[in-house]
Amino acid sequence: MAKDRYALGIDLGTGGVKVGLVRADGALIAKRTAEISTHHPNGPLSATQDPKAWWASIVDMTRSIVEEFDPKDALVAICATGQWASTVPVDAAGDPVGECLLWMDESGASYSESIIGGKFMGYNPLAALTFIRKTGGAPSRSGADPIGHINYIEQKLPEIAAKTSWYLEPVDFISMKLTGIAAATHASMTASWLTDNTNLDRYRYDERLVRLSRLPLAKLPRLIPVGSVIGKISEAAAKELHLDSGANVITGLPDLHTGAIGSGSIDADEVHLCLSTTAWISAPTSKKKTDIYHSIASVPGIFPGEYLIANNHETAGESLDWFRDNFFDNGSAPLAATSFSELDRLSSRSSPGSNGVVFTPWLAGERSPVDDKNARAAFIGLSLATTRADLTRSVLEGVALSNRWLMEPFVKFKGGGSPDKVRIIGGGANSDLWCQIHADVLKTEVQRIKDPIYANLKGAGLMALFGNGTISRSEIKAAVEIDRIFIPHRPNEELLDGYYEVFSKIYKRHKPLFRLLAPLRSWK
Repeated sequence: MAKDRYALGIDLGTGGVKVGLVRADGALIAKRTAEISTHHPNGPLSATQDPKAWWASIVDMTRSIVEEFDPKDALVAICATGQWASTVPVDAAGDPVGECLLWMDESGASYSESIIGGKFMGYNPLAALTFIRKTGGAPSRSGADPIGHINYIEQKLPEIAAKTSWYLEPVDFISMKLTGIAAATHASMTASWLTDNTNLDRYRYDERLVRLSRLPLAKLPRLIPVGSVIGKISEAAAKELHLDSGANVITGLPDLHTGAIGSGSIDADEVHLCLSTTAWISAPTSKKKTDIYHSIASVPGIFPGEYLIANNHETAGESLDWFRDNFFDNGSAPLAATSFSELDRLSSRSSPGSNGVVFTPWLAGERSPVDDKNARAAFIGLSLATTRADLTRSVLEGVALSNRWLMEPFVKFKGGGSPDKVRIIGGGANSDLWCQIHADVLKTEVQRIKDPIYANLKGAGLMALFGNGTISRSEIKAAVEIDRIFIPHRPNEELLDGYYEVFSKIYKRHKPLFRLLAPLRSWK
């Protein structure tokens, strides 16, 4: 291993962007972060961000790192990761001609409904099966993916459509800003549902799926292998970022993929759990497969010819954000200064089981293990004895119970028994208490990765070094360090088993009420 070689990792999350310098032995030498603003220009069902602001932040943070560490020609590769199922319209030079429509933007719902909607679980069976057989999944009826986004822009925003040369995922947009080349992979285009994933060596879009989706093929980036070199950083980008020219730019990856890399879970059946704004449970697998009833699928993976299990909880860490912002009030405004460590300490004042309170974290509906935008959160079991500490702990336990709810179909999907250990990443994993709660609820050993909030950033850097040929697959695993191991506490296991029995029945019993409430809400 050439330890004196470095990669630049870029992690573009929904709430913020991170840039880091990763050494070939896995050390995160430098890191910078900046917040990102989300806008709702046409009401709550629209959600956009400014790609120009992303790039400006990346430029500023990269310059700051270079000024302090000056890696010069030891910087050999760059890779971007982050949010996906989002769409950036750009011109021939790669400059944005409009806002990015995020993975939560439902502006194109009517177009998606006309493509995929029907009477079987809300879907047209023939259209849905056509997508599922080839891709492993299907477009969202809500329009919250590139098929909905692109149709919306083409039909409703003709001025932007006329200026658009390429519709890119955010990671592919960053790669184009770095190289001037519009390129994508089966992995980065997963949520576009346009590639035949039964053959990952076929680097072209499926013509039938493109026709069904009504998308302009000429505006889709060319497909190249996952982990391959797109090209060297352009002179213009190198100058703007204050980097020496010569570094290779490696294909970008969704955060699902760099989460697996950053956790070291890159071989078959190695399970990792991300506890971030949203949450997922994933593991590499060798087969393309779909569980339509639980919204679980295997998607193109980290390495050519391999797959990764995909699923998603809509609100995990965001549940705690929401709780903090709405339940901690000084009489005039939310106490934004209330830290998550303070919430941790408050939670510890309550006992396991939260004094009989169960929280369901369905603040924005749910995707897995049920696909229901109407599902909503609730505190169940409140009494006059319930304290703020009980409520706080119930949010932590509710997210963990929801992850167990997902773990059951996940285990069946991947085959074999329940995992004897799970690696955990994401900002929520910084909480010792939350990690221990997960160990108790999941009844398995939880291994926390060092600096879990930077796992994706580090994963992008390691992928850059691997794609460049600087490190091997085995050296990726060796570069990941475990910070602490959490062992299930038997009395808590048994207690929380009872709470899970309650939790697992709540959705089914309340589903009719969710459906009745849906048309009454102003924010749907």
